[in-house]
Amino acid sequence: MPLNANRWTQQLKADALQPAYLLTGEEMLVLEASDALRARARELGYSEREVISVESGFDWDDLARAAAGMSLFARQRLLDLRLPTGKPGREGSKALVAYCADPPPDTVLLVTCMTWSKKHEGAWSRAIDKAGVHVVFWPPRANEMPAWIGARMARHGIQADADAVALLAERVEGNLLAAAQEVDKLVMLHEGGRLDATTMESLVADSARFDIFRLTDAAFAGDTARALRVIRGLEAEGEELIPMMGWLASQLQIALRLSMAADFSAQARAEHLWQSREQLFRQALRRAPRGHWQQCLKHAARIDRMCKGREQGDPWREAQRLMAMIADPRSTAALA
Repeated sequence: MPLNANRWTQQLKADALQPAYLLTGEEMLVLEASDALRARARELGYSEREVISVESGFDWDDLARAAAGMSLFARQRLLDLRLPTGKPGREGSKALVAYCADPPPDTVLLVTCMTWSKKHEGAWSRAIDKAGVHVVFWPPRANEMPAWIGARMARHGIQADADAVALLAERVEGNLLAAAQEVDKLVMLHEGGRLDATTMESLVADSARFDIFRLTDAAFAGDTARALRVIRGLEAEGEELIPMMGWLASQLQIALRLSMAADFSAQARAEHLWQSREQLFRQALRRAPRGHWQQCLKHAARIDRMCKGREQGDPWREAQRLMAMIADPRSTAALA
């Protein structure tokens, strides 16, 4: 039976790791949980990690070969198997069941799935649950969001009263990633003491519903409707487009560098990205290849020229089209 997600932190405090872990559900929460497991594995001496990405045409014999392989440099290993769809298929199910029936010594198998429901369950997930631990990370419901935000702030050492938490929950409008990003910002901005609603109001961005940071967050998160709503609000409020395009271009440059990096996590650290923002870019890059971000940058430069009178066109209209392009790469054809 899957472990309650609320017990995951306690599970990681164990002196030894289980032979297998299956982490499934909401993508942001699964990514954070898997990062925590990898960190704990390093603490316990699992100095070698092999990443196995399950894509179309994947050969499941690779799992057996990885399990049988012996390293000359490390005794304890972590097999990091990414199964985004949560559907290994018949051959994959057989391979995972066989692995769990006789897991290799000094090896931990981590399987992550970014979606989950009853239809994903099968012999393979039950085998992992029996051999180790299965945790499903469900996103909090709307009425659970304040408690989730409050708990997250507490883990970061921020004590806030109910009104302050409710204010932040209202501002993020149920967006889990946005909530995580706001808490990350509070960690840097708050100077200590109990956080009340008045202080919270002063710390969150001015014009929170229509600020440039939320614009880029919505676009990179793939929320086209929200991104367009925000940019239209900015235009209606009489904001200057040139500074916004400068910020947006810098974020597109980060996306392009990340898309070119051989090691995404290492590049994200070099960019000094917060964990939640790293996940935002990770999600965005899954939607489109490197060439798409190059095209977005070119379009941003064109808008900048329009703003400065060096090219004909309506810069605000083109900015809306660029937001759609970032949020939904399928919109690229509309820009031709």
